[in-house]
Parts: sequence; structure tokens; C-alpha cells
Amino acid sequence: MNKRYESVIGLEIHAQLLTESKLFCGCSTKFGNPPNTNVCPVCLGHPGVLPVLNKKAVEFAIRMGIATNCKINQYSIFARKNYFYPDLPKGYQISQYEVPLCIDGYLEIETKAGRRSVRIKRIHLEEDAGKSIHDQGNFTLIDYNRCGVPLIEIVTAPDIRTPEEAGKFLSDIRQIVKYLGICDGNMEEGSLRCDANVSVRLKGESKLGTKTEVKNMNSIKNVINALSLEIQRQIDLLENNESVKQQTLLYNADLHSLEPMRTKEESHDYRYFPEPDLPILEINEEWINEITCQVGELPAHKKLRFKQQYNLPDYDIEILTTEKEYADYFEEVVNFTSDYKSASNWFMTEILKILNEKKNSIDRFPIKPEMLAELINLVNNQTISGKIAKEVFNEMLEEPQSPYEVVKRKNLIQISDENILIELIQRVLDRNQKQVEQYLSGKEKVFAHFVGEIMRETKGKANPAIVNKILKEKLSYLKKKNQ
Repeated sequence: MNKRYESVIGLEIHAQLLTESKLFCGCSTKFGNPPNTNVCPVCLGHPGVLPVLNKKAVEFAIRMGIATNCKINQYSIFARKNYFYPDLPKGYQISQYEVPLCIDGYLEIETKAGRRSVRIKRIHLEEDAGKSIHDQGNFTLIDYNRCGVPLIEIVTAPDIRTPEEAGKFLSDIRQIVKYLGICDGNMEEGSLRCDANVSVRLKGESKLGTKTEVKNMNSIKNVINALSLEIQRQIDLLENNESVKQQTLLYNADLHSLEPMRTKEESHDYRYFPEPDLPILEINEEWINEITCQVGELPAHKKLRFKQQYNLPDYDIEILTTEKEYADYFEEVVNFTSDYKSASNWFMTEILKILNEKKNSIDRFPIKPEMLAELINLVNNQTISGKIAKEVFNEMLEEPQSPYEVVKRKNLIQISDENILIELIQRVLDRNQKQVEQYLSGKEKVFAHFVGEIMRETKGKANPAIVNKILKEKLSYLKKKNQ
């Protein structure tokens, strides 16, 4: 990017709420049901029907407002947003316009330049539209199942300056909605969607440039890639003394290209007016306080606490707090062991690898936290070696059970008796005279060969620390003897 310019980015993030029923009717919100089966006269916009507001959706929206430091309006208004599209059967969408539920919030994000605050102008409730399907032949199909599914729209101020910052903000929002339990954050399925308004200007300018809107970004990586492409396109236009047109662009991830969709609408194009079938939404202070108490610990606070309480490296903390369920599993493990770092290592190297390979969630992982803690304690009290622990871990994956029971049944208890190990090490040295001579002549790398032979003979049960100690003593004695 030309360093003479800076980009100005604002995001509009739609999060599909995890309610069982739609925003204004009792139809199911379940994803993946056959097309046009989760519908009724209300969400299809039949004449004479009346919407009834879903209280749980309001609660979820307030949770998000509290989590992002917003003011919760005790009075808010629903409006009709009028536009005509095949997947919008009513010809309008019930949303909030002049008086949204949540306003004037912010979220702090970590950037290369340090922590900075991104203002959140509003979070409002609205219903989703249906889905147009274009890949079934030379025609378009419409699935109305999504019509009326509750959404919150999170609208930021134009405070974001780089595509990477936009990706970080979106990633943090995704993490928060998942922590709150209000959205599954699945961008591929469309339950979290992001549009971006972007313009460029010369550094030092205060006036905003002409903005475009970029849509169809279904991953954080795509958000970064699409914005990078659009910023460069706008800079190229300005450098060639051409003007930027205000329009909506679609991002094609396969081709890494942007395609014009339509000229950008302004709010007056939607002819907003108050929804006549819904009263003013009144929220009392008591309910806001009750919801505040239910919000729980958010990612930023959890990271800080993990640092203070467990003294783990920042990298470990970032991984462990990625998902609330990961953090919960880790904390259950350390209820039964004080070796926080080993608990973190096992989670990051073994458990995450299995979850990713099998595409499973942590709640379906077969090894319970107390079992993993017991395994860690068996290593720390020298009952088994780290190598044997991996073997026991794999056995527990196949059949969840106490690691100590596996150790007893398979006779895997670590050999730490020095008398036994002295005799065994001597036998190994006697059998490997050629390597002994190499070691004595200065080729000390063959030390690992002796350790490997000892471990092979004991099937990994020899205590590595004691083996190393005795082996060094014996070889040192032989070296002095030969001098």
C-alpha cells in the first residue's frame, strides 16, 4: 500500500442469535432443515398477521451491549426498512433505526501499535432475510427458512485503519458472542457476517474520502484480503486522478477479485418508518442489572486473570482462552494438579491436535479433566515417564479410564531403583564396546545411543533422569581410568 495514504474502515457485523424460535414468530431457527419448512404466515408476511417480539432475543442483544460497554436504551423503537428483493417476502425488514437498543459503546483491540479503542455506534435487533440459491441451474431458488431469524447488527465508527485491525476486531467480536452463548460464530454457515465500509485519504487529512461497501466476506482471512484489495484499488484510482464511485462490491475469494453489485444506497432509500404493529420496547433497570450479572467473565478479563493466576506465557493464554470451553476444561484440570504449564502443554499439543483432526468440540473429548490431571501427577511424582504418559494417554483415548489403572494393568510403572538401573546400564555398556570406545575418544554424541538402548531394553520404563545420572558417572569413571 502507498504509504502516503491511510484507510478508514467501519464494520457492520451481523450475528445470528441462538434462540430456538424466530424474532417475531414461533418457527424454528434450526440450520440445515429442508428448504421452506421453518416458515409460517408471520415470517412469510401474509396479510393480517401480527409480529410478537421474542424476549430471549432482546436479552441476548442486551448481553452484547453490556459486553461492549454500550449504553442500553430503556426505550427503543422498531422500524420497517423497505426494499424489494426475492428473498424478502414482506417487501420490508423489521429492524431498528432512529432509536436502537444499544448505543455508544467501544471495544479495545490489540494492534501492532498497542491497544486501541474502536467505537461502537449502535447494536440493534432485526430480522434476517431469506436465502437466494444461484447454483442449482439457470435459475434462482429461494429458501425462506432464514426469514425472521433474529440478528443483532453491530455498527462501528470509522475508527479502524488497516485490514489487519478489521480482522482483529471481527475476531474479538466473534470470540465475545461465543463466550456470551448468543451466537455460534460460524461464518461459513452465515451465522456471523461482516460488511465493511472503506475509504482512503492522504495521511494528515481529516476529511473522509468516498466510501465503498464490501460484502460477501465469509471468513476473517477473506475480510483482510478483500479490504487489502479494495484499499489498493482506491489508491490506484486516486493516483491516476480518477474518482472513487460510491458503490457496493462483492468479494470473490476464489478469484481474489471485487465485482460491482449496485450503487450504494443511503438510509433515505429504505424509507424507514416506525413499525405500526410493535409498541415501543421498554427495558427496565432491574432487568438490565439481572442480565449484567449473567454476562460472566469475558475474554479480555479471562486472559488477564490467567496471566496473574497461572503465570503462563502469553501464547499459551491466547490459545487456552480462544474458546470459553477450552478455558473451562483447562481450569478443571488445574483443580486437580498444580502443574499449570504441563496442563497447558498437554492441551495445546495433544488435545487440540485431536480436536482439529476429528473436527470435534471439547465437550465430546473422551478424557475428562481429572483424568488428565492424574496423568500429569503420575509423571511429576515419577511413577511413569513422559514417554509412557503418551502411551497411557492414547489408551485413555480409546477407552476413558483412570491412567493409574492403565499403568498398573500394563505394568508401566517407571523403574527408579538405582541398583536395578546400575546393573542394566552396565549390561548395555558391555554389549556396546565399540560405542564406548568412540565416547572415550571424544565422540560424546553416542551418549544418546546408550540412553536409547537402555530405554529400549526397559520398554521406556527407566527413569530418564536417573539413567542420565548413572550413565554419566560410569562413562566419566571409564574416561579417568583410560587416561
